[in-house]
Amino acid sequence: MNKILLSIALALLVCFGAKAQLKSPEQFLGYKPGDRFTPHHRMVDYFEYVTSQNPNIKLIQYGETNEKRPLIIAILSSPENMAKLEQIRTDNLKRAGLMDGSPSTEIPINWMSFNVHGNESVGMEAAISFFYTLADPNNAKSQEWLKNQIVIIDPCINPDGRDRYSNWYNQKMNTTLQPDLQSMEHNEPWPGGRANHYLFDLNRDWAWQVQVESQQRLKIYQQWMPQLHLDFHEQGIDNPFYMAPAAEPLHEQLTPFQHEFQDIFGRNTAKYFDQMGRFYFTKERFDLLYPSYGDTYPMYSGAIGMTIEQGGSGRAGIGGYNSVGDTVTLRSRIEGHYTAAMSAAEVTSQNAKRLVDEFAAYFKNNSTNPKGKYKSFVIKGESNPAQVAKLLELLDKNGIKYGRAGAKSGLKGYEYQTGKTGVTFSTSEKDIIINAYQPRSVLAQVLFEPNPVLNDSITYDITSWAMPYAYGLQGYALETRLDAAGAYSNPTFSPNQAGDTPVAYLVKWQGTRDAVFLANLLNQKIRVKYAEFPFEVEGKNFPAGSLIIAKGGNEYVSDFDKKVTEAANKFGIPLATSQTGYVDKGKDFGSPNVRVIKAPKVALVGGQGTSSLSYGEIWHFFEKDLNYPLSNLDAAAMGSYDLSKYDVIIMPSTFGSALNGAAQQKVTDWVKAGGKLIALDAALNLFANKEGFALKNFDTEEEKKAAEKASEEFAKKERLEPYTEVERLGISSGTAGAIYEVKMDETHPLGYGTGGKFYTLKNNSNRFAYLNGGANAGIIAANDSYRTGYIGYKIKSKMGESLAIGAERQGRGQIVYFVDNPIFRGFWESGKLVLSNAIFMVGQ
Repeated sequence: MNKILLSIALALLVCFGAKAQLKSPEQFLGYKPGDRFTPHHRMVDYFEYVTSQNPNIKLIQYGETNEKRPLIIAILSSPENMAKLEQIRTDNLKRAGLMDGSPSTEIPINWMSFNVHGNESVGMEAAISFFYTLADPNNAKSQEWLKNQIVIIDPCINPDGRDRYSNWYNQKMNTTLQPDLQSMEHNEPWPGGRANHYLFDLNRDWAWQVQVESQQRLKIYQQWMPQLHLDFHEQGIDNPFYMAPAAEPLHEQLTPFQHEFQDIFGRNTAKYFDQMGRFYFTKERFDLLYPSYGDTYPMYSGAIGMTIEQGGSGRAGIGGYNSVGDTVTLRSRIEGHYTAAMSAAEVTSQNAKRLVDEFAAYFKNNSTNPKGKYKSFVIKGESNPAQVAKLLELLDKNGIKYGRAGAKSGLKGYEYQTGKTGVTFSTSEKDIIINAYQPRSVLAQVLFEPNPVLNDSITYDITSWAMPYAYGLQGYALETRLDAAGAYSNPTFSPNQAGDTPVAYLVKWQGTRDAVFLANLLNQKIRVKYAEFPFEVEGKNFPAGSLIIAKGGNEYVSDFDKKVTEAANKFGIPLATSQTGYVDKGKDFGSPNVRVIKAPKVALVGGQGTSSLSYGEIWHFFEKDLNYPLSNLDAAAMGSYDLSKYDVIIMPSTFGSALNGAAQQKVTDWVKAGGKLIALDAALNLFANKEGFALKNFDTEEEKKAAEKASEEFAKKERLEPYTEVERLGISSGTAGAIYEVKMDETHPLGYGTGGKFYTLKNNSNRFAYLNGGANAGIIAANDSYRTGYIGYKIKSKMGESLAIGAERQGRGQIVYFVDNPIFRGFWESGKLVLSNAIFMVGQ
């Protein structure tokens, strides 16, 4: 056995139970790594124990989860480096231009994250073993590596999901190894352990930071800005092991060194796998495009970001048969991740100075000579102040600098709203400039780029996400540098003062914060109305949907003025007032067209057959954005519930038939009796083309036959295509986050606050005809409504003249249809307002 293989073998021997002064995981936990799954709290106990035995480890709790589990990182290095740890950290920020001054140390930071997906359960187990090896003072190899690097270990990014999986599995597992995948222990119940408490995929949340785990992690990540970040995952049990280099498409902003180092790591790790006789693959499946992954976000932040995927995942459990009959054990999976982690520590040590130098060059080059096509981005500050404020929150979270525009005319750029280039526009001091000449240059460009370049259309995730579309804001992208005229600050908010009660308080309906304000008032049992028509009163103009909080009808509310003004101040909402209900234009406040908003009792359907991610997005929206009561119902029991308790039921996206025939009929009867059903995404298939519903794929039989004929012609052409092109042909009828402009009917409650436009992120291939007899509140008017993102050629030409958002009456109730998910991953901010319209305004 050669020296390299011997080194790995000895390290593994130590890790898996050799006697040492420092207790091994087996000695501390009472079982061998791989025999069972470790509860999160026991992992924390072990990390605390090891830290107490080693002065060269710093353990930091950087936050806690929704279920109150601690989020921790362990920082390890040599005694010399730990003595100047703060200097190394701040030197790294100076190197990136995020702090003033010149760095004097040259120590790279190597950050490794485990178990972002809870049921990719080997991650935390491997982190325990890896941590022990690095911490063991008797391991000469690891101690040598620590002399010229800082290693940061986040052993479990997603403790809530991890414990959901491990607690369930430890209860179900057989004492005797049972690799039969039909056995109960290999089949997780809904919703599975992948996601966090609110069923969000934390590996899609790095840039958006919707979830509390991401917010806390990114805060400390940006305090260190590592040179290397490894993100440990698991894939299906039939796949062996994936490691960098990544697959196409690779974003054009990636540097030659980022490509090169991925190859350096891959070859080094492959060397050990070859010696152990383990299989692996590279350069397939896992690309580097979408900016909110645990590999791309670090890449766009100057690091070498890499995804590591061990074959197994939740299905494998302690051990399961793969397709060729081999038993994939937890022990072997730990060995795979452990070897990759050791390899990363080794290549970081071998390339320490170059990692630091290339990191510095990355930030210098991108700050002084940005690579991307667009060098500056302008957001019109008055396009929607409520949504502008939300966008600025996101930029602040990501350390992206912005400034105040000056008064300039004759500027030319790409106009997001129309998709046209060379559009002439002017700026004012109310506008915001984000230019690429800054340390977070690449991330800023990626988040605002109108059309990401796809050098391969087969991608692992969405292909478009530009912030002006996500926030529903008017904006421009310029190919030239446009500097800010000064620091930008939000228009000063003057707190509302409670005084004598006016006839009414008035609020324009513009953004999520207005919906949150409304929910707060309804929770306090304050009566709120909305105007069905625009109006003008006392020289002030208000659009349809504006809130009217009148003295009349609220006489019973104690401290009425105080409660209204305090709620408005809490959410930063300026209150207008009126001393009369007699309007100058529009409908008077006593008109039947000024409607009371009844505080709805809302239920959300989840469980088997529904998308846990779609369900989680809605659940989180109610609890963390609106702070509004929500009942959670199980789809399997819908037939037994008393639905009369609810005014609104929301159906998230579904797979197949989430409701059986009897349950669906019961829901339909509830709607006809006056209920409001909101159906999202694939849930529309429960009603499409069914007798008694207006939702159809085609207006006429002729259209349907023409579409079927076109499909047959496509199929004929594809019959003789090479077998290897099957996957590529498959995506020709799909979509991966294509953005379309939706024309909104501002006179319909679903269109309130949109200004007549909404940008939908299309992740399904569904296409529906305009409703016949229903309200076509949001439509894709023509094929040129497409703005950006991948959509297959077979369906792209059919999207024009189709429904995006609509409603139809059923008896005394209504069904609201969202063809696409309006609040995708919680970052599609403009959709939150439209969904709020459906919840609070429609059918009142």
